Amino acid sequence: MPEAPAPPQRTLSTSELVAMVAALSALNALAIDVMLPALPDIGRDFALTNDNDRQLVIVAYVALFGISQLVYGPLADAFGRRSVLLWALGIYLVGSVLCIVAPSFELFLAARALQGIGAAATRVIAVAVVRDLTEGRRMAQVMSMAMTVFMIVPIIAPGIGQLLLFIAPWRWIFGALLIYGVGVAAWAFFRLPETLAPENRRAFAPRSIAGGYATVFSDRQTIGYMIATTFLTACLFGYITCAEQLYVDVFQLGAAFPLAFAAVAIAISLGTFANSRIVMRYGMRRISNISMLWFAAVAAAHTLIAWAFGDSFWLFMGLLALGFCVFGLMSSNFNALAMANMGHVAGSASAVFGAVTATGGAILGALIARAYDGTTTPFLIGVLLAGVGIILSVLWTERGKLALTNAAR
Repeated sequence: MPEAPAPPQRTLSTSELVAMVAALSALNALAIDVMLPALPDIGRDFALTNDNDRQLVIVAYVALFGISQLVYGPLADAFGRRSVLLWALGIYLVGSVLCIVAPSFELFLAARALQGIGAAATRVIAVAVVRDLTEGRRMAQVMSMAMTVFMIVPIIAPGIGQLLLFIAPWRWIFGALLIYGVGVAAWAFFRLPETLAPENRRAFAPRSIAGGYATVFSDRQTIGYMIATTFLTACLFGYITCAEQLYVDVFQLGAAFPLAFAAVAIAISLGTFANSRIVMRYGMRRISNISMLWFAAVAAAHTLIAWAFGDSFWLFMGLLALGFCVFGLMSSNFNALAMANMGHVAGSASAVFGAVTATGGAILGALIARAYDGTTTPFLIGVLLAGVGIILSVLWTERGKLALTNAAR
């Protein structure tokens, strides 16, 4: 792979590192969230007969986003972070152009898949760069700060999509994604240095790739927290995929749907910000372990209350926000714990972690969303089962011992 011309040698400040990781993560989030208000229009334009088929616009992107990370990890470990990222952003931009001009739903889904293939590198490279420069609680803190900035995106993205729909056809949304992608690519080209140390480069060869992946799958902590994150991601993807149907069809919000979506995103971002402030003091295990118990307890209470008394909009919003507010307290710490022992194969480890969690989360999330029957019940049951899966995964990882006290953190 030809290397892109490097910028003058520089070291990223913490603030620019946080901002760049957030911008790379936002590229992926925008590709999902900004189009949620447009799903009904997309379905009508392509004459879809099954309303649930419009969920494939999200699923096609997320599935390829997950699988493609397996390729980018070894590439990033062999050729460096910077060149791989820039080539992948080029693929994303091509996919965005094809989304604008796709004449059929099948070709549109193929273009969305191409977008996912390109965007996959942003997740792998972002985590690998942070791991190159930090470790342990410091990594969790940096990731939390980046995610706090990034969480502004799902708060405003559906609103941006809705605003674009007020003034233009839905394909203009992909024009906006194209412009943002060009901006991120330019920033990375001019400002991102190569963070992979020469001694940590690995040959892009079958034996080297297999060795890197074998290292990842031989570590109990990495495997366990990867599985836990997969269940957590399933909750988020399940919610995102059927959010438009829940808010518009069940609760009849219409154009106000982005406001409800933003409210839950704010709850998630507050938890992510809180983690960046407390993780250095209380530790990754203690915070994430307590948070997962809270998440499962709220999910169980919500499911039982909705089953016994029915679900209203305010009940749904209140309990969903109450449960999802600890999402960031789990995700950032699970990520850092999974990567803790993987410094020498950070690219491969980040790729495996991202591929498994994104693909597995997309599949499980799609099952949750496809179970939609005009009520909130299937979604709530899916979140509850995923919450139980998180707890069981962490219990296996930690051999039955949870870090619930200061001494056990």
